[in-house]
Amino acid sequence: MLDVCLLGTGGMMPLPYRKLTALMTRYNGHNLLIDCGEGTQVAVKEKGWSFHPIDVICFTHYHADHISGLPGLLLTMGNAERTEPLLMIGPKGLERVVNALRTIAPELPFPIHFYELSQKEETIRIHGYKITAFRVQHNVICYGYTLEIERKGKFDVERAAAADIPQKFWNRLQHGETVEESGRTFTPDMVLGPPRRGIKVTYCTDTRPTPLIAEAAKHADLFICEGMYAEKDKEAKARQYKHMTFYEAASLAARAEVSEMWLTHFSPSLVHAENYMKDVHKIFANASPGTDGRSVELDFI
Repeated sequence: MLDVCLLGTGGMMPLPYRKLTALMTRYNGHNLLIDCGEGTQVAVKEKGWSFHPIDVICFTHYHADHISGLPGLLLTMGNAERTEPLLMIGPKGLERVVNALRTIAPELPFPIHFYELSQKEETIRIHGYKITAFRVQHNVICYGYTLEIERKGKFDVERAAAADIPQKFWNRLQHGETVEESGRTFTPDMVLGPPRRGIKVTYCTDTRPTPLIAEAAKHADLFICEGMYAEKDKEAKARQYKHMTFYEAASLAARAEVSEMWLTHFSPSLVHAENYMKDVHKIFANASPGTDGRSVELDFI
């Protein structure tokens, strides 16, 4: 099961009724955060989740509304006596940007490891997450992220018995290990069926619509996508500043055939996002405006 929480839904600046966009997930005791704007700590506290198990922080890009909450978060994690390493993933320049922000958080009891993205698409596997970063189109280098929890094929007892594989090895093979004994080699494919459907969440903000977004989100259980503007007269502004409208996001969701879409990263001028959903639903029916703290538990089908 994957817990997903949209901590905040605002773009550009936090508001009294809307925190800046950030996403947090929990899987098997490991938490992952995407972006860390001002107020992210408060949002996590309000949700009742913990900072300590955050093992990975992904950054879409380095505009302040996506990273300015990081120094405070690091200090809080340090004060909680964390010692485990923290992995940060983001576009080129990540280590330089983070170290600059750490001027006010210079001493931490845990190491930080950096993974700087440079390719159009890159995949990292850690703590049960398959993280795929894909480049989007903003006015600075920016990435979206797809998070997947992969699921192995079903264990086939009859195949294992027919292959005369000792039962003491079954559990290890089921968990992907290769086992050798007395000159014989047993591999997982000897006992496992084809991979089963896992869990998939795609998240992107600060971008124009691109084909790669639809490809990355293909058949996602949940697609969280920026809808900076909902007003029809803001389409030219969206193109100028490399953002998306509600309707462009809905078109991507329809093209990707996702199960559900939440809109996020709203302009500070946008109020009552729900009032614009009628036209959005004409393009993609299972769409809704995100709200701060909205969460869902996604399980294997």
